[in-house]
Amino acid sequence: MKLLRRKEGPSLDSRLAALLEAATLGEGRLSERAVSGARAVAERAGVRRELSIDHTVAALAGATGSGKSSLYNALAGESLADVGVTRPTTSTAQAALWDGGGAGPLLDWLDIPRRHAAADAAGPGLSGLVLLDLPDHDSIRLSHRLEVDRLVEQVDLLVWVVDPQKYADAALHERYLRPLAAHRDVMVVVLNQVDRLPADAVDRCLRDLRRLLDDDGLPGVPVLAVSARTGRGMDELRALLGERVSERRSWSARLAADISTAAGHLATAGPPQAVEDGEPAALSAGSGGTAVAALPPANGQDGQEARSGQESWSGQGRRSGQEAAGSSPAGGAGGALALGRAEAAGQEPSGEGEAQVGSGGVAKRMAGAERALTGTLCAAAGVPVVVEAVAKGHRHRAVVATGWPVTRWIRKFRPDPLRRLRLGGMAPKSRSGGGQAAGEIVGRTSVPAASAVQRAQVETAVRDVGEVAAAGLPAAWAVAVRQAARSRARELADAVDRAVATTSAVGTRRPRWWRAVNGLQWLVFAAMLAGALWLGVLFGMDYLRLPQPPLPTVGVVPWPTVLLVGGALAGVLVALLSRLAAWAGGRRRARRTGKALRASIGQVGRELVLEPVDAELDTYARFTEALDLARTPA
Repeated sequence: MKLLRRKEGPSLDSRLAALLEAATLGEGRLSERAVSGARAVAERAGVRRELSIDHTVAALAGATGSGKSSLYNALAGESLADVGVTRPTTSTAQAALWDGGGAGPLLDWLDIPRRHAAADAAGPGLSGLVLLDLPDHDSIRLSHRLEVDRLVEQVDLLVWVVDPQKYADAALHERYLRPLAAHRDVMVVVLNQVDRLPADAVDRCLRDLRRLLDDDGLPGVPVLAVSARTGRGMDELRALLGERVSERRSWSARLAADISTAAGHLATAGPPQAVEDGEPAALSAGSGGTAVAALPPANGQDGQEARSGQESWSGQGRRSGQEAAGSSPAGGAGGALALGRAEAAGQEPSGEGEAQVGSGGVAKRMAGAERALTGTLCAAAGVPVVVEAVAKGHRHRAVVATGWPVTRWIRKFRPDPLRRLRLGGMAPKSRSGGGQAAGEIVGRTSVPAASAVQRAQVETAVRDVGEVAAAGLPAAWAVAVRQAARSRARELADAVDRAVATTSAVGTRRPRWWRAVNGLQWLVFAAMLAGALWLGVLFGMDYLRLPQPPLPTVGVVPWPTVLLVGGALAGVLVALLSRLAAWAGGRRRARRTGKALRASIGQVGRELVLEPVDAELDTYARFTEALDLARTPA
């Protein structure tokens, strides 16, 4: 019988690496607060892990008059913190150490200058505990609130001390407990000063406090009733702290909660502030030329996304303003507390959850959008005009190459249709003496410029590609995908023009039969000339009354006449047959050129529109994979 083993989750290192990768992938695509939060968590985790894993830093935090300092002294076994009536009493955080050897670097990192050894520091129960007494979180002094917020972001275990009068204070629940709901595994709530209440009132307060904690998303958080003055409940509190310290896992549980919070915020983060505010920004431009598909600012929300441009990509959007009065940005925009507050206050635009994109329907719609894009680009690039010019140019060059030598030179006075469009390597030679080589394309083609309607159709087709690809994605990533579709739109005109110029060169290749027919035409023309010269000699001899030589005949027709008349008729007939063949060949060549042009322009659309979209979708796939790993519990 095989034993069932519990599947181990990912390590903290792998979760941190995944979070950092997700933050890197979200740079410029997601709000700066969410990205900086993930980076701050990764940085703080690395520092905390390297300092000490044998110590557990627990912080006593609470409101004015809750009795934090009294509880701190009771736990430490001696009077270390000042207790008095004047508020605030605690101005700076101080630490009590139980077997605090090696805790110096950790306290230096926490910036706690006041350090004391607990009275029972040598006892085994709390060995490795570093207990902090924090200032009041609702202090009238801003510096105190900033200090509390800073340390709440960093300590391993949070012990919230409340009193019967202010345990339901909104400042505690809305600014701390609710934003830190993901940290319930490293949180303890202590109802102090219960000696002031009757026994039944203590039970009512505990039930009401439990209800409030459940509403805050903190079910299961230990709630203890204690009295620092009488010692009631202190043994239970010491036992709970001793259990957490002995496990040596509070620091990793805290970091795991920070990772989950930061990853969850990345998953639902909105676009950068620049995109939210609709700030204009230029899309990346091509190397030159006037863009057929240059995108003007659109109307509505889609236009705001289009105008966000490079500023949103570079992640340099404007920072959000400070939080409401009394709240603190301590810990940076990246702390779990700050992220939780922003999410609870609705400051971050929602990313519409974590939508999953079905591959089947999207693939079909993307194929349709790609065909529509290729079709509109072909129309804007004048492919029908080029195809018609290829057919006419083929017939034109066929007449020049295979026509009757007596009249074919007249055709050279007519312009070649492809040469007029500067296509197919038919550009004129450079007259500067040392510049352009013969047959090389000079500048842009002369294909008629796209009309306003065609440009609008191209813009719509590019936008449709982005909309189809962004279907089902969270809002921030949908914006990024739509921007990726437009990111190289200004390069479309030159790229399509180059594709037309290079691809249309296949329409100027001379078929081999032209050379054979040309040789036949000159042979027939030589026979005609021979007949004409022969008849001319005979005419001269007759004029001079010279005796006529014997004439070979074909039946009754002399050979000179056969050569002259037959050569002329044969030359005209060959020219007519060649023209018919050239007409059919021109149609075939036009069809082949049209297919080649559509393929070439389709490749341009894929490179400049679809490939950036695919790259963005691939980035999103790697982002979601990294987030899944970061949020997987160990």
